[in-house]
Amino acid sequence: MKLTKEGYIPRLIDKEIEENLKIFGAISIEGPKWCGKTWTALNHANSVSYLNNTADNFREKHLAEMDVNLILDKEFPLLIDEWQEVPAIWDTIRFKCDQDNIKGKYILTGSSVPVSDKIRHSGAGRICKMKMYTMSLYESGDSSGDVSLKDLFENKVKNKLVKKVELKRLAELIVRGGWPDAINISTEHAMKITKSYINAVLDNDIVKIDGVNRDKQKMEMLLRSLARNESTISANNVLMKDIDNNINEEDIIISRNTVTEYLNVLNRLHLIENQTSFMYKIRSRLNVGKNPKRHFIDPSLGCAILNITPEKLINDLETMGLYFEALCERDLRIYSESIGAKLYHYRENDTGIKVDAIIELSAGEYGAIEIKLGSNKEEEAASSLNRFYDLAEVKPKFMCIICGLYDAVVKRPDGIYVLPITALKP
Repeated sequence: MKLTKEGYIPRLIDKEIEENLKIFGAISIEGPKWCGKTWTALNHANSVSYLNNTADNFREKHLAEMDVNLILDKEFPLLIDEWQEVPAIWDTIRFKCDQDNIKGKYILTGSSVPVSDKIRHSGAGRICKMKMYTMSLYESGDSSGDVSLKDLFENKVKNKLVKKVELKRLAELIVRGGWPDAINISTEHAMKITKSYINAVLDNDIVKIDGVNRDKQKMEMLLRSLARNESTISANNVLMKDIDNNINEEDIIISRNTVTEYLNVLNRLHLIENQTSFMYKIRSRLNVGKNPKRHFIDPSLGCAILNITPEKLINDLETMGLYFEALCERDLRIYSESIGAKLYHYRENDTGIKVDAIIELSAGEYGAIEIKLGSNKEEEAASSLNRFYDLAEVKPKFMCIICGLYDAVVKRPDGIYVLPITALKP
């Protein structure tokens, strides 16, 4: 009997978990704290061992540290929650998967990546790694799902009217984020949850991850720089300059190596998820930008770091546009991965042609998407997409403009779709 929690909201990753449990001996679900990994894993597990360092779970963690096998004699699928607390579990699970051909024995969940030298084997072919994110608007019930990403690829989308979302509601969705605990509470209370998350990162996680005593103030400065550069293409030296320009203390000096190391920590904590550049199927003679687009795993984190409220976003539409783009690209990443696709961006340095989001299927077909907060930017977005279309050697399967303030799904005479993010699903 599965251990599904009462009130569990189904996630898009559920289907992929079911499939992978039939293929692999074990799966590993990775993602930030509080994104719902444990509840989702319980939905597929028949037994569980909790290893997070709390009083209730201390006994199991202590047993695992003495002998991993002491916590593995339970009904399959067995969930081992926060397995990275005892890194030896990985190699033990990998070894046990080698001993027989039984599928779906173990589900591992982890909110940080352990130090690599504590793990001898990658687990390739035995343990399937899966990435989990915060909830998309479709999962939280804030998108109607009138338009399917699959249907865009198959040109099956029909013109229709959809519900328009007001600017204030969009601002609230950005600030609230997709944290499961924040979905059904007030925006004000959701903001407190996210701020407490950031405080926990600064007070505990940046040291606990590997025992290195990092400078909390420098990490906070880096987080603020990342928040100011959300949805932009900023190299590490840009972050360094941004930090230098926004601090008064003369004794705070941050080097390129420190920035690189601290970014690596944030990656290992699954707090940032950069959007890499789409660089092929375009004429190679052109100067195509290679830098990733900067993103937090959820736009609410940047808002919490900069103390951004819905009201502040509404009064600063330029910033709201960047954070709306982050919201859309969070959802596009989740939807893309749920259909076996990948999310990129495109920027051509010589002429300035850019595309906010490129979604590529495993077979190589791709779609090009521009993101605009207001419908008044539709023609600008269409012009950019059409210039990209003329440039591409292999043409996109579809082109689309996602608008925040829009009340319809339409296909323009030039073949470009226009739709709101609150109508999209995988």
